[in-house]
Order: sequence, then C-alpha cells, then structure tokens
Amino acid sequence: MPGIVTSGIVMSGIVRTVAGDVSSADLGVVDSHDHLFLSTPARPGEELADPDSATREAGRFRAAGGRTIVQWTPRGLGRRLADLAAVSATTGVHVIAATGRHRREVYGHGHPMLDAHEGRLADAFIADVEDRRCGVIKVGTGPDGPTAFELTSLAAAAAAHHATGTPIAVHLEGGRGALDVVDVLGSLDVSPQAIILGHLGRNADLGCVTDAVATGAFICIDGPSPGHARTDAAVMPVLGRVLEAGGAGSLLIGGDTTTRAATAGHGGRGMSGLLTRTRPTITRNFGDAIAHAAFTTNPARAFQVR
Repeated sequence: MPGIVTSGIVMSGIVRTVAGDVSSADLGVVDSHDHLFLSTPARPGEELADPDSATREAGRFRAAGGRTIVQWTPRGLGRRLADLAAVSATTGVHVIAATGRHRREVYGHGHPMLDAHEGRLADAFIADVEDRRCGVIKVGTGPDGPTAFELTSLAAAAAAHHATGTPIAVHLEGGRGALDVVDVLGSLDVSPQAIILGHLGRNADLGCVTDAVATGAFICIDGPSPGHARTDAAVMPVLGRVLEAGGAGSLLIGGDTTTRAATAGHGGRGMSGLLTRTRPTITRNFGDAIAHAAFTTNPARAFQVR
C-alpha cells in the first residue's frame, strides 16, 4: 500500500486526560473520536446522559483491548466532566475530554454559547484545559466553509491552542470544508500537525480526502458508527484513498457513538465494535501495520500537548 507507515515506537509526550497528564506512550489503543456523554436539542430523546451506561460502554471497550477514549463533546452539550472522571477511575480507561464550541445548529435557542465573543470563548477554553483537564479543543464547521459564527470559534480555539498547546479537533459537517478550515487555522499560526479533521469518512468525494491529506493535518475517519450511513464497508475506500495519498502517518479511527441506540447496551455495536469489527476489517484490507498506526502510534502523536 502506498504511503509511509509510522514506526511502532511511540515518541513520548504529554497528553491531558480527565484523571491527569499521562505519557502519550501509555495511551495504548485509542478510539480517537467518540462520545460517552452528549445531549443536544438537535436530537431530542437520543441523549447519552446515563453514567452507568457510559461506564459499561467504556468497560466493554477496555475488555476488547481499548485503552483510551477521546470524547469530542464540547461545552454546552452535556459533556459531564465529573462523570467522565468517574468512568475513567472505574474502568481504567484514559478519557480525553473536549472543550470548544460546536456549530450553532446544535445548541438550543438562547443558549449562552451562541452569543459568546472570541475573547470570552478563548478564556473559557483555556480555563477548561488548565483547571478542568480537557485535552482537546473541539470546533464544529459547516459544509460550505466556516460561517462568521464558526470563524469566531476557530479564532478562539487558535488562541487557546497557543496558550496551552492543546490540539484542535474539527467536526466537518458532511466531511466537507477541510481546506478552508486548515487555511483559517494556518492564518492564525496553527500548525497542521495540531489539527485533527473529523468526519472525512462521510465525504463521497475522494478528491477532497486526497486534498485533506495533503494539508498535513491528522485525518480522523469516524464513519463506522451504526448511527451513520457510512458503514465499515463504505468507509474502506476512504481509508484506501487516505493511504494512497500518503496519509498512513496521519490516519485516526473513531466510532463517534452519538445516540443510545448506537451503544452496545441498547442493541448497537458500541465502542467495543470499533475493535471487534472495524479493526479486523482494516487489518484484512490494509494490514496490521496500518491498523496499529491508526489505533496506537498516530493518536499518540495527534493528542499530545504541544
């Protein structure tokens, strides 16, 4: 397979988890994009808000060989930081929590996150990293390039990144707009290696995937969640394009469990399915070295504090 696979040796750096800072070499097998807790009026009745269910979900992931879960739930959407810490303590799973702001559409009318200006957002993001042990800054952007609302979020994320060294993870609606996002963050002096582009597995235009790889940012393919139309079989061609474009060293994999129905406790595949089903499929198609890079060595670099 074209592309360079990163070494199996993880260069040690620091990653901020809800339980404290850990060596990146200790992250083990990583679910690079998921949700133990998530509540939004955009999906009424589908909330992930039960600590016991979250603990069971994380426990199943650990039993399947997982070690670290990166929760991309940003501010104002029920991320439940104290409960994340309890889940981590009970299961022994490292949990990386998010600060940041999602797209306008996912917040309820009158939510305080809607009117926050850049300085206030940046201060909140920095406080979350420094005082509440968040380890990633999550921003949501739309399919046609960042709106004014989203440009404010990106600017605040850049400021918080420069103050704390925390990486920036971006929800790309429909997997679109990657180049615009990298350009905006680049104009704010954010290195591509500090950027994680999410949802590219949902973009049927493989040319856009090639272009995203060329930016040097990390590419998180998170379509395998059964709550999405992009099944494992549909995502494999996207992974192939990432690798053909030379992105073996930037590939990350996440389940992006966003509803109760997607969890193992409610009949879905859950986070453990990422390891019992998705990883074997990747290994069969692309080899164990690629799977190891996507689940272990690449995330160890992607989520380091810089």
